[in-house]
Amino acid sequence: MSTFAILTSGGDSPGMNCAIRAFTRTLIFSGHKVYGVKKGYEGLIAGDFIKLKASSVGNILQRGGTFLQSSRSEEFKDKKFRKIAYDKLKESNIDGLAVIGGDGSFKGAYALWEDFKFPVIGIPGTIDNDISGTDYTIGHDTAVHTAVDAVDKIRDTAFSHDRVFLIEVMGRRSSSIAIKTALCSGAENVVLPNQEVDYQDLVQSIKRGESRGKKGSIFIVAEGAREGRSYDIQKNLQAKYGISSRVCILGHIQRGGSPSPHDRLIATEMGFLAAESFLKFDEPKVIRQKNGQISTASFSECLANDDGIDFEHIEVIKKISI
Repeated sequence: MSTFAILTSGGDSPGMNCAIRAFTRTLIFSGHKVYGVKKGYEGLIAGDFIKLKASSVGNILQRGGTFLQSSRSEEFKDKKFRKIAYDKLKESNIDGLAVIGGDGSFKGAYALWEDFKFPVIGIPGTIDNDISGTDYTIGHDTAVHTAVDAVDKIRDTAFSHDRVFLIEVMGRRSSSIAIKTALCSGAENVVLPNQEVDYQDLVQSIKRGESRGKKGSIFIVAEGAREGRSYDIQKNLQAKYGISSRVCILGHIQRGGSPSPHDRLIATEMGFLAAESFLKFDEPKVIRQKNGQISTASFSECLANDDGIDFEHIEVIKKISI
């Protein structure tokens, strides 16, 4: 094995560029060739490859997003198009493919191995931190920092006007961003995805604060199946309990921005180990962080969904928000 490729797939996350940089330079240092695949699996099907040099990945450590760009590919779910992608890889004499992304991206990578025994390595990159088998995914820390910074600013207005704010953060299936943002910003309550809203609990949180003279309340809402669920909560609070509130949806601001030092460190370590794993490849692996250490795991350990609910931290939020 002497020539390798790397792509980013699905939603972008801060730190992806750090992993690309470490992967590329580690392999070049060892005398190998590296190609970048533009726009994820769509670029793989199209054969949109660019040769990477050490200088190609210079000055990207601090940049958010992914300079290779990303996409979500419905076509790659069809074996016919995976065969086209495989043929493009073989035509370019590429011996292995690293994929940075989330659960769906990993399924695509593993399908390449199952269909054609093409060597693949997965690197977990998603702000949701919802991949099983790993304690951490690239971009999560930066996303939480961004959300907490926004909540701190909104709290100034909540206090100034005695207002209730519903601040919606990303997390379609995962509660991790919502829980950590609530804990770190001193929110009065948190609404998790795919769970019934406990309005009585929300109202009690507001009244408990008012009874001790608290001005303004902050609720963190995980977006769940669709963006904008906070507006439904707002309407119900007004119609059923006479409580006026404001909605602020943070949206894609959480994906962007320069990666935090923590994300830069973890992404660099993961990119390095992905490259090293190809040099002694025996089977597909996912690079992970487990118990504070960067190591490898089988794809089977990392393909089960993980909703990221941390019940211990939920209990902490409830007890200290009084």
